Amino acid sequence: MERISEAEAAVMAVLWDASPLSAQDVIKRAPAERGWSANTVKTLLARLVAKNAVAHEEDGNRYLYRPLVARGDYVDGESRRLIDRLFGGRLTPLVAHLAERDALSNEEIAEIEALLKGLKS
Repeated sequence: MERISEAEAAVMAVLWDASPLSAQDVIKRAPAERGWSANTVKTLLARLVAKNAVAHEEDGNRYLYRPLVARGDYVDGESRRLIDRLFGGRLTPLVAHLAERDALSNEEIAEIEALLKGLKS
């Protein structure tokens, strides 16, 4: 699949939460702070269809859209790209960077510790 933009990802998030949806439904559910017009949302949907990230089917005089890419698969790919681009493909430097910047709360540290314990057993 071709990479999707941040705006396209926001449309995907709407479709991952509920689908199939018409363009009008996506417009209603799109984040209000984006201030998108109906034409903008329709353009983003068309791009996602062209990228094979979204499928559409006719439903009377409208199309219904549904994601072809699972949210987990998208997150996996974007996470891998970030780690590859910024940390040479290694996760440890990312965690170290966050820890050094005090970006991890005590709760997050406890979650990481629990995750590591689970992976060891």
